[in-house]
Amino acid sequence: MIVLDEHLQSKGLEEAIQRWYTGTVINILDLRPETVIKDEAIPGLLAQQNQPTFVTINVTDFWQRVPASERFCLVCFALASSDIAQISSLLRRLLRHADFDTKAQRTGKVVRITSQGNATFYSTENRNIHPLDAF
Repeated sequence: MIVLDEHLQSKGLEEAIQRWYTGTVINILDLRPETVIKDEAIPGLLAQQNQPTFVTINVTDFWQRVPASERFCLVCFALASSDIAQISSLLRRLLRHADFDTKAQRTGKVVRITSQGNATFYSTENRNIHPLDAF
């Protein structure tokens, strides 16, 4: 399951990802309908799901602020709102990477991807930031 942050709603991203991703793609608001979901509540909501991958452009509130969890994967895109269209192809590239191509491999990791396609991550195993090789 891919869960998109509310900032990515109504941008055509859900449809773009559904063209190549065979699993479920939803918005974070679908996990708790008709309520306001604060950023600090998102890890708890994700932990209640079956190994979701959360996608956001809100790098400042998630990257190195949210600890990695064995219950989910968090992908932060360091992109301007005008570059949201790049997310689908960059996410697809990440999910094809040998270290991220299954739920079991990507849970427990927090990833940051830039518009230049550079990726770094930290994990439950190692809080240090590592480059994602061959990305």
